[in-house]
Amino acid sequence: MAASDQESNGSGSGSGRRRSSTPLAFDEVRWVVQIRESLQEVDADDEDDTGIPVSIFNVPKQLQVHKPEAYVPQLIALGPYHHWRPELYEMERYKLASARRLQRRLCSTTPGGRGPLKLDALVAQFAARLERKIRAHYHRYLDLSGETLSWMMAVDGAFLLEFLQIYAAAEDGDGPVPALRKRVSSRMAHLVDFAGRKSAHGLILRDMVMLENQIPLFLLRRILEPQCASADEAAALLAAMVTGVMKELCPFKMMDTFPAAVDVSKHAHLLELLYYLLVPKPAESTPHEHEHDEGYDIEEQSPDGEEKKSPSSGSGGGSGAEHVQQLFAALWAMASKLTRGPLHYIMKPIAFAVKAPWKMLAVVPGVSGGIKHPVESLFSTPPLIEEIMVPSVTELINAGIQIAATTGDIATITFDAKTSTLHLPAVTLDGSTEVTIRNLVAYESAAATGPLVLTRYTELMNGIIDADEDVSLLRARGVVLNRMKSDGDVTRLWNGMSRSVRLTRVAAIDKAVEEMNKCYDGRWRVKAKRFMRRYVFGSWQLLTFLAAILMLLLTTLQAFCSVYTCSRWFGAVTVTAAAAD
Repeated sequence: MAASDQESNGSGSGSGRRRSSTPLAFDEVRWVVQIRESLQEVDADDEDDTGIPVSIFNVPKQLQVHKPEAYVPQLIALGPYHHWRPELYEMERYKLASARRLQRRLCSTTPGGRGPLKLDALVAQFAARLERKIRAHYHRYLDLSGETLSWMMAVDGAFLLEFLQIYAAAEDGDGPVPALRKRVSSRMAHLVDFAGRKSAHGLILRDMVMLENQIPLFLLRRILEPQCASADEAAALLAAMVTGVMKELCPFKMMDTFPAAVDVSKHAHLLELLYYLLVPKPAESTPHEHEHDEGYDIEEQSPDGEEKKSPSSGSGGGSGAEHVQQLFAALWAMASKLTRGPLHYIMKPIAFAVKAPWKMLAVVPGVSGGIKHPVESLFSTPPLIEEIMVPSVTELINAGIQIAATTGDIATITFDAKTSTLHLPAVTLDGSTEVTIRNLVAYESAAATGPLVLTRYTELMNGIIDADEDVSLLRARGVVLNRMKSDGDVTRLWNGMSRSVRLTRVAAIDKAVEEMNKCYDGRWRVKAKRFMRRYVFGSWQLLTFLAAILMLLLTTLQAFCSVYTCSRWFGAVTVTAAAAD
């Protein structure tokens, strides 16, 4: 025993100290025990998680790095991903208060003649029968014991149900649901609000919709079942709760397509349910149709990896730069052949000017003024395109194209060529909308196997909104209901959501964009504007470049004549001309 202790304190002490210095110590013994128990268990419940897909993911890094506070809970942690964060632990006492109230209801005589059920008995059922099913929903490995995970789900589920019950009371005015209003404790009064006006209420809603802060819905139903007369009544009560909160969280005015009651049993958690309310699941397709969709899913790309521009994206600037490049290449090909005579000495500084590092010289005060833009357009490559190439709202309306609001989901995005009208769903924007949309996009990026429909919608809104005036025009037409401080906040909201994990195309949205661009390009105002930009205003680039070359030639000639006696040549030319006369 002493030898083993000495060994552990000697050669093993270094590794022990290194392990203890890490933020999260790894218990090797407990890990081995968990692996053995998992492999040795032979039970009928082993098949429970066979058909359960992962539904609670980590937010992709390329989305989270842009605005991490939109994906990390700020007030309350629900589920295991953020449970141990110290700044969120002060809400634990409210969770425990909800759990105590749940236990009092469970200990009382339950409906239907069943006996009392303590909360620890319910937790034991979770650990014995539902642990594998709970773990199957989470993408991240949960380094928790079954008992710890079950207690966490029971306590967090009790709080979430107590918060959601106010939406059930708002949905149903008959039956046992209104009695739920009495279950909101006075200690929760400053957190929950039937009118939704309190700041803490809004923060809970924001945290509740985050992708990494989800709880499986089947656990909420299991918690409700002992409190109701039957399992069907518990399912109906949970459906009323979830339907009410979905109407609160839904950013679109979906009066035409919003269901009277959502089917909770078909969805894993609240965020997934909200996503499929906005983006319905596609119908089952044949393998041939699926292959066609896959081919259409990815945006067309050039061989070097850049996305091809649409015909409407040409503003004249790119064509002007190409003409200047072609002219410069032709002039340089002719001038480079001059290897004899006085011009040979002039070509050397011009060759240096061509090979000079223009990106560094462009920042020089004397150079950055007149020739910075033509030089950058000549010697730099165009950037990658990251958004749908569409005109802004101001440009569309100035060209005579109208924009109208619809009371539906993303499927209502269409363009009517007869009336030249772009139809967009009416969206309500407030302090929580950005968090909701960002987490919906994150869920779509992690879970969707087909086109990223919601991501494509955000790219469309990013494309048509360039300035505050665009938001004002959309607000006047009912497309945007702005509950934020200013139109500038809405502009920054949409322009900040242009990041995507991959390029994608959506048939309905891209068809509307293509028809709108075709109509916009055919307007005589647009044609006249592009003609002026390309052949009149665009020629200033060529003139500026030629003036810079001419100034460089004159400067070089002056320097050459200061070294060599140019008057002999010009004098000889003058005498010869006089003799000829």
